[in-house]
This record gives sequence, C-alpha cells and structure tokens, in this order.
Amino acid sequence: MKTVCTEYLVLFCLTRDFSPAFVPEIKGTGRYEDLRMEERYLQLLAREYPNRQAALCEIANLTAMSSLPKGTEYFFSDLHGEHKGFSELMNGASGVIREKIRIQFKDVLTNPQQNQLANLIYDPVKVLSLMHEYGRDTNEWMKNTIFYLTQLCRSVSAKYSRVHVRSKIPHEYDYLMEELLYPGQDEGRLEYGSSIIEAVVSSGLADTFIPQFCKLIRSLTMDWIHVIGDIFDRGPRPDRIMEELIEYGDVDIQWGNHDISWMGAACGNRVLIANVVRMGISYNNFDCLEDGYGINLRPLSDFASEVYRDDLCERFLPKVLDENVYDKVAKSLSAKMHKAMAIIQLKLIGQMVHRHPEYHMEDRNLLEHIDYEKGLYKYNGITCPLTDTNFPTVDPKNPLELTQKEAQLMDVLAASFAHSEALQRHVRFLYSSGSMYLCMNGNLLFHGCIPMNEDGSFEKVEVDGVRYAGRALLDRLERSAREAYFLPKDHPDKQKNVDKMWLLWCSAQSPLFGKSRMSAFERYFTKEKALHEEVYNSYYRLSADSHVCEQILNEFGVDPVHGHIINGHVPVRQKDGENPVKADGKLYVIDGGLSKAYQAKTGIAGYTLIFNSHYLALAQHHDYISHPLSKPESDDMPTLQITQKMDKRILVSDTDAGKKLSQRIEELRLLVKAYENGSFVERAIAAYPKTIQSLHMETMEIVR
Repeated sequence: MKTVCTEYLVLFCLTRDFSPAFVPEIKGTGRYEDLRMEERYLQLLAREYPNRQAALCEIANLTAMSSLPKGTEYFFSDLHGEHKGFSELMNGASGVIREKIRIQFKDVLTNPQQNQLANLIYDPVKVLSLMHEYGRDTNEWMKNTIFYLTQLCRSVSAKYSRVHVRSKIPHEYDYLMEELLYPGQDEGRLEYGSSIIEAVVSSGLADTFIPQFCKLIRSLTMDWIHVIGDIFDRGPRPDRIMEELIEYGDVDIQWGNHDISWMGAACGNRVLIANVVRMGISYNNFDCLEDGYGINLRPLSDFASEVYRDDLCERFLPKVLDENVYDKVAKSLSAKMHKAMAIIQLKLIGQMVHRHPEYHMEDRNLLEHIDYEKGLYKYNGITCPLTDTNFPTVDPKNPLELTQKEAQLMDVLAASFAHSEALQRHVRFLYSSGSMYLCMNGNLLFHGCIPMNEDGSFEKVEVDGVRYAGRALLDRLERSAREAYFLPKDHPDKQKNVDKMWLLWCSAQSPLFGKSRMSAFERYFTKEKALHEEVYNSYYRLSADSHVCEQILNEFGVDPVHGHIINGHVPVRQKDGENPVKADGKLYVIDGGLSKAYQAKTGIAGYTLIFNSHYLALAQHHDYISHPLSKPESDDMPTLQITQKMDKRILVSDTDAGKKLSQRIEELRLLVKAYENGSFVERAIAAYPKTIQSLHMETMEIVR
C-alpha cells in the first residue's frame, strides 16, 4: 500500500504544472514553449534527485570535481593495423608512465630499477616471467614492487575523484587495492597497509595481483584517447586495434580515408569491397581478412588460380613487412589474387565514374584508356607502354563489364562483408565514436585537410547540387557517410550515399584524402612518372602559415589564439629534419610512421601528442616490432618532448567537460529552487531505487 501511494505521489509531482511563484525563475526566453521544455527537463531531473538534499549533495560533488586537474588526453594517428606497436603505446602511455616513475622515484630507485618498474607496468606478464627465469622474483622483491606500484598509483590517481578511481579497480581486488590507495596517516593504518602487502605475497596472490595493479595504473594514466584516422590497412591486424579501442571505451575517432574505405565496404559499396580486399592481399594480411573478419577468400583463390595460371603477376607480389605466422598463402598465389582484385576494382571504378559524372573523376577510368592491341595507355595527351598487358578477363570492346565469374565472386565477397558480425560491430563503433572532425578542449581534430584554394579561401565542393565549403562541407559529407550505413535498403537516397563513400576514399575534393588522384593503378601498369604524381591540396602548403590556421580555427568555432589543429594523413619525414609542429605551434601533424610501410621515409615509428593539465608534449616512438622487450631493465621508451607549457594548470572547469558540469550545476540549482518554493514535492531517498553514488556516475557519463 505504501509503495502504491508513493508511485501515485511521484506521478502527481511529475505531471503537475509549476506554481506561478516558480515561473519567473525558469522563464528563460519568456516563450511558453521554452517554459514547458524546461519544466519537462526539471521533471526528469527530479526523478534522479528526489529531494533538495540529494540535489545539493550532487551540486557539491560536481563543484568539487570541477576544481580537479584535467585528465590527460592522448592523440594517435595513422595506426594502419600495427596492433603490436599500438598495444605498446597504450600499455606505456607513450612514455608518460616512465616519466612519472622518474619524478616519483628519482631519489629512491636507480635508472635500471626505474626501467624495470616501467616495463613491469607495460607488460607485467612478460616481466614477471623474465624475473622468474632469472630467479629474481623473491618475496622481498614482490613486496617492494607492490609498495612502489601503490605509491605510483596514488600519484596518477590524485587528479580523480574516489568514485572514478573505484570504477577502474578490478572487481576481484577492489577491497585490497582501495585500502592500499587510501591508507590514512596514523601508525596503525600504515601498519595495516604493510600487512595487506605481506598477506598478498605470502598467500601466493602476487602473480595475479601485480598485473591487475599495473592495469589500474595504465587505465588511470590515460584519461581519454583520440585516434585521428586510418586505423585500417597496411599493418597486419586493424581488427585487434578496434577490439582494444572498444574495450578501452573512452575514445573518439576522426575518420581517415582508410577507415571510410572499410566503412563503405561494410555499407555494401563494391568498389570499396574490392579495394579493401586488394589492399589486404597486397600487404599479405590474410589473417585480418579471414581470421579477423571471416571474409571468404576461397572463391577468389580458385578464380585467380584458374584465370592467371600461367601469369607470374610479378608486379603484384605482396609486400611482406614483417614475418607473419598466420599467413600461409604462397606469394605466387597471393600475386594472382592481388591482380584479380585489381582488375575487378578497375572495372567497378569505371562503372562508378560513368554513373556519377558529377564526381569529375574520369582520369580514374583506366581501362577505357588502354589500347589493348598495342599495349599502350593513352590519356590527356600522355601515351606510354603498359608494364603488364595480360588482361584475360577484359573485353576490349566493353572493358568495364565483369565476367560471369567475376560477378559471382563479387556476390560472394559482398555477402561475406554484409554478414561479418565482427566487421559490422567494428564499423558501428566507428560510427558511434567517430566523426569527420572534432572540436574539444580548444583543439580541432581531423585526419586529412580542409579543402582550400591557392588564395587561401575555402574550396567549394558540390554535393547533390549544392556547393559547400569549410565546416559546412565536412558536416554535409558526414551526413552522407552516416546515411550510407543507417538508411533503410529501400530508401531512395541509400545507394547514392553508399556510392559517395568511394568519393570520400579517393577524391581530390575529399577532406579525408585531399590529393589530385590516387595513382595506385598507374603504378601497377605504367612507369610514366607524370602519371604517378599525386598533387596535394593547397591546404597542406598553406596550413604551415599560422594565419591560415587561425582562419580554419575560426571557421570551426575554436579559439584562434590558444587553439591548435591536430591532424595526420601525411607522414612527417623526421629523418629529413621535418618538424611535426608547424605554424608557430598552431598545427600538429602526428603521422610519423607507426606503419612499417612508412618508416623508411620518416626514420621513426610515429608520434603521440599528449595534452595534460601542465603541457602539450610529443612522444617519438621507436620500432616496437624490431625491438621487443628482452630483459626487465630494457630502456626502449619513447622520447618525450614538451612543446608548450600552460600558463596555469588546467582544471576540469576549464575544459568542455567542465562547461557541461557547470550547466548541470545550474540545472540542479533550479531544481533546488523548485523544491524550496513547493513547485515539486520532495521524496525520501529510501523511496528511490538508485544510490547517490550511482547517480553521480551516470552524471559523469553524460558529461564525458
């Protein structure tokens, strides 16, 4: 009976109008619609905070949280399937953990001991195994290690609330770890902490406790991850990177053209299906295609073996950058499969160009510009011999038509992509956590470029008969990318948006690409350098000017004085003296070559940009694959360089999250006033199913 009465009381409170006394407090614009909207919102807020005390308590919580230092943001770019390198960066927080150890223990631990502790946090299973192998995993070492981990964890968790830290602690050790982290200062509590460590070691829990403690430190060191495009292609396992990002959770992604290619393939764009299969084979990445996403390549293998039986396909031999134990396919067969997909893709591209003359991409229609009798390529005043003239599936009279077997093959591949649960789950994550660009905490993030004319004005690009430029262009293209995936199959706009995914992949006017052409096919079939040339959009030259960067920041509503542009896409040739920091510190280009395909050009293995409450810093990576951890004291940490120190420490209140917190505080204050003047009836906490702590966590999720 009591429950029923309570429910009726709640229903009455949530449906009644505001009293006249309260109306002036929330009137806002003075319009009736605004008033009703605010009324409904406060009604919903009252469900979460059923009385004045609950609302005031949350105001105090959020106000205190606003005064904490901002969390550390990490910016990665152009991961290109290098899952081992990325895991190393994630585990070591791109060298930040090593730096925190140096600061914390510089007077306590030697450099080798500091390296050992850092390596333990990065890869606890490997280091514990090495310590066991060397006979150094004594009880004393275990106890000292847990003590040092505790000290370090207190340091990295100091900028967070206890609620946040508690949410990161592994459930099986939540009591032990929390007691160690918050010991108190009296002698009895200190002795209590020592007894916990003693008990963990003596009971044999250390081998599992230490790795979980290391995981906690890693998770607290990296507050938020930005991935500025190109997770896919070239490297062996982009699918594993996606799994790691999904598990981490606190991440956003700015799509790169290689990401959009896979997203388009998942949408059913057959040009892009052929493209990602071709790219995967070209880098010998059968494990990603077959094991990671379950793509059925057997029909392609059979088709290629039959059609190109006597063709060596020498120009299509795969690039093998690392020893890959998963790839059992012979190079000769890989080359045949590679060529088969290249020809099919060329046909599909030609069909796409004919369907969409508005794309202005006639130069991509390679097959219709070949003189098959003479073995020549002719286009735009250039005539050159072909390096490969064996086209058994191409009808010179109708070169763009798929053969029956090619069409059947594409049907099989399209079905594989459509029904790959892993791929579709990863692509949904790319959509839910990704976008064309992001403005956050005074930084503008995008992968490629903002198309610009030579005079510095924003280039106007036509999309569905309307011309867009600058921010409006990226917004419009993002809408098309989302509609390509989420519109129903029978929607009249579905196919044209699916087709646009190819445009985003390789068009000169695509912000994700921004070069005159993608000359992969000219490189397959010609040696003419003029046909290989890819001219960059004017943005890539003009953006080195700080005034141009300020213009772009203004366009996206970011403070041009203190803001930064952060993008990737173009590898920074560090070995030639190129600096990733450009335009007087306004522009950071952080594609430094994590992909092994680029390391010969860049001389390094990429960059991580780190933005904490004190500074902006660049971490320069080494080649993780070639230098695996060999001993506990190995020192292979990224080189950390501070590029900008903040005038004052940045607090949560100074961030975008802080603005959301401030807004929530104001909303709660309105709710308090509604309780005080009787507009809402207060309810007892006991009648409310959720705890204040759970509500607080929900609020933080909204803010994040």
